[in-house]
Amino acid sequence: MAASRSLLKQYEAEFHEGGGWQSIREGLSVKLVKGSGNEKYVLCKSADRAKKEQSMLQRQLEKFRGGIEKKSSQLAGNPSKKTQSVQQSVGRLRERYPSASKHFECEVLFNEKNEACGIALNEKPGQLEWAKKTYGAYILRTNTDCEDPAELWRWYIQLTEAESAFRDLKSDLALRPIYHHLQRRVEAHILVCFLSLCLWRTLEHWMGVSGLGDEARQFLLEMRQIHSMDVHLPTKQGQTIKLRVVSKPEKDLAVLLSRMNLRLPNMPMKLQM
Repeated sequence: MAASRSLLKQYEAEFHEGGGWQSIREGLSVKLVKGSGNEKYVLCKSADRAKKEQSMLQRQLEKFRGGIEKKSSQLAGNPSKKTQSVQQSVGRLRERYPSASKHFECEVLFNEKNEACGIALNEKPGQLEWAKKTYGAYILRTNTDCEDPAELWRWYIQLTEAESAFRDLKSDLALRPIYHHLQRRVEAHILVCFLSLCLWRTLEHWMGVSGLGDEARQFLLEMRQIHSMDVHLPTKQGQTIKLRVVSKPEKDLAVLLSRMNLRLPNMPMKLQM
């Protein structure tokens, strides 16, 4: 099963038809259509995804247009003979804002001295209008026998969660492949990976029920502000008092810890001698 946006144009009519849609939850609907051979397609419309895509594209459009207009104004006041440099500047803007730039053609303008004196930004006909029509829309493709679009969508989500788990193991948990030669060590490594993933998912769930989303990575980055230090104090009797102190969190982190119902010690903790 795979997700595809390239087929949206082909099934545009089915997306706008009112019949056949099945609601999975509020703001998410799916619909099954038959393809060629054994292939089936699940058309999906997500209100939350539509808002996200609209916001992301709008930000990119503003920044891309702003960058082109700024460069064009600079050239209008100070024409340049370095045509290649101007084109490279436009190319960098295209690379930085690909979602927006693909909807436009950029043309470098020249004056009578063959100097670059501005940049014309021309919208490709129908491109932005099509992008707005497909906010939150995507297609899943499968060749399984199941014909329940809701069930097929859930299978796809399970696949994405499995892929996310593997990414967490390799990136956030840094559990890179380790080559073992003994069966017990292989099993032990699998167990460590599994326990690490369980802890990661537990943290995500904990954040979710605390109303903080599920970005465990960001939470751990914030927690890097917290440091502990052991202080050793020698006494005249020849003994050493060992105390552990924890840094005081900044205001924003203190609020975060409060939402998670986590309390840091505010007094030094005496360690065993």
